[in-house]
Amino acid sequence: MVTTHGPVPSGEVTRVVRGLGRILRRHGVEGPVRVRLHWPDSDDDTTLVQASIRTLGKAFRVQVAGPGRFAATFALERLDRRLGCPPDELSRPWPDPARPSLSAVTATRPIVRRKDCRLQVATPAAAARVLDAMDYDAHLFIDADTGAEAVVCWTGPLGVRTVARLRDQVPALREDEAVARLCTSGLPYLFFTDSDARRGRLLYRRFDGDLALVTPAGAEERTRDRDRGLQPRAIASCVRRSLPNTAMWPSAVALSGGGGGTVVGTAVEKLA
Repeated sequence: MVTTHGPVPSGEVTRVVRGLGRILRRHGVEGPVRVRLHWPDSDDDTTLVQASIRTLGKAFRVQVAGPGRFAATFALERLDRRLGCPPDELSRPWPDPARPSLSAVTATRPIVRRKDCRLQVATPAAAARVLDAMDYDAHLFIDADTGAEAVVCWTGPLGVRTVARLRDQVPALREDEAVARLCTSGLPYLFFTDSDARRGRLLYRRFDGDLALVTPAGAEERTRDRDRGLQPRAIASCVRRSLPNTAMWPSAVALSGGGGGTVVGTAVEKLA
């Protein structure tokens, strides 16, 4: 299924569908495929391409931003490389020429999407495989050793790095403070401890410059229940909440690492 946004040329849709067909046949892959093409109104703006597939019980996704038809070409090449890579190896090169950093000092931007998710309990190695398979630039999960939130991210000269809430110097911030830090510091994402919910959260910048926030499912409910002396309630679903673009939420992104340093990477789930 191909979903288009903006004035996508019909020939481009046909080219993408045929390219996907060749890649899936080459790798003997069967499964539903979803493609999103976001075509800009101006030739000077960026085209966004996202392709998702679920096969053999696993999900894979690639997402690329670039000029015109090149974005779709890069996305198809990226998917081909991902499907051809052994399951236990990372397919993504670093630094990544197809994914330039969204680091930029900006005015405060709104949070336009909130994702309340039951986080995966995993080792950093397993979380890194999800990071690569889903083409994220940072991935929030529960560290199997500590039981607390942590992030794996693409950053620095060595590629993947893990930042753990209980081990590293992750800042404790209110939401508006996190937004301000991200925007004024020119950071693409920020892993922080919410000072009210006392849980780790991941704030990141989208391709359009606005922000999104990933939170552990039920964090707000557990905070209210704790204040009332009640037992936590079980939350089993992952819900995405899109907010109106007119909502004036404060915004920002960065990732704090150990030793008081700052980890600078690229944007996460930019089309999601």
